[in-house]
Amino acid sequence: MNPVALTTLKQIAAAIGVHTSTVSRALDPQKRHLVADDVAERITHVAQSLGYQPNRIATSLRTGRSQLVGVLLPDIANPVFAPILSGIAEALATQNYSPIVADAGNDSSQQIAFVDNLLNQRVDGIILATVSRDDDVVGHCLDRGLPVVLVNRFEFRDRVSSIVSDDELGMQLAVDHLVSNGHRHIGHLSGPLSTSTGLLRRDGFSRAMAHHNLPIHVEEASHFTRDAGVAPARALLAGTDGITAIVAANDLLALGTFDAMRMLGLRCPDDISVVGHNDMPLVDLISPPLTTIRIEHREMGRGAAKLLLKEINERDAAVQHVILQPELIVRASTTPLRMLSEIEKY
Repeated sequence: MNPVALTTLKQIAAAIGVHTSTVSRALDPQKRHLVADDVAERITHVAQSLGYQPNRIATSLRTGRSQLVGVLLPDIANPVFAPILSGIAEALATQNYSPIVADAGNDSSQQIAFVDNLLNQRVDGIILATVSRDDDVVGHCLDRGLPVVLVNRFEFRDRVSSIVSDDELGMQLAVDHLVSNGHRHIGHLSGPLSTSTGLLRRDGFSRAMAHHNLPIHVEEASHFTRDAGVAPARALLAGTDGITAIVAANDLLALGTFDAMRMLGLRCPDDISVVGHNDMPLVDLISPPLTTIRIEHREMGRGAAKLLLKEINERDAAVQHVILQPELIVRASTTPLRMLSEIEKY
């Protein structure tokens, strides 16, 4: 079987009757504005009909860029990263970039090894969803002149751009919701405090509780996973007298809370109301459907890619921090405290 011949810029130019350089500019998102709109649209239409695919190797040799971006995740199995990746890929595609995704875990030495592998593949920049509050990987990237943007987390040294959700506001929404439903003894199952998400959500919970003059009960999970949430959730439930609600730092920890409640013979929301954080896919289908804080993860991914593309194209671009607004999504895992009292009568 003969290999399929690749469509060239020259063939597209011949089909339309324009110069090859015009076709090249029309198919380059950064130069398309140099071509009249009607001509650019004809070129794009013909290129698509002929199945044209850009030659990345030739483009890299000509521009000195690979058109590749590395994306480091701490846990690719975590469902929140699917919409983030989708948003990243969508925004990168507008400038003919593609992502290379690495499941880098939480060990900084392993993450640095992944960065070095990506550098060997000549990525033009990197998006990190792995960072701790004072992150070695960020410094490693900057020392090598690699453009970096953080997504979903940020570091406290303010060295690179980031896009995150307003974690403290999310906790305030969760606590205010529970307080408005009569809850006064509320616990917080925090994520690891070495991360910005763990620390800021813990601090946001504490401030919201202090605003309502309520006692603060916190247990820390070692990781943002379901399994890691079980033991600290049990500690909250067993060690806090009269607790009627738990705010978890993410939805997986909320699921760990459900597991701990089953072990202790407790029911949600009849005995304990539970609030998650993220609104990851499918939490509306579990039993009971999870009340949670919705984060616009797809928009977060798009924003991270746009920030990185700006860094790549403008090496002296100023550091920017984008903060997205979260939203409370009320479902059946929370209930007014008066309902609990009525249930206890029967």
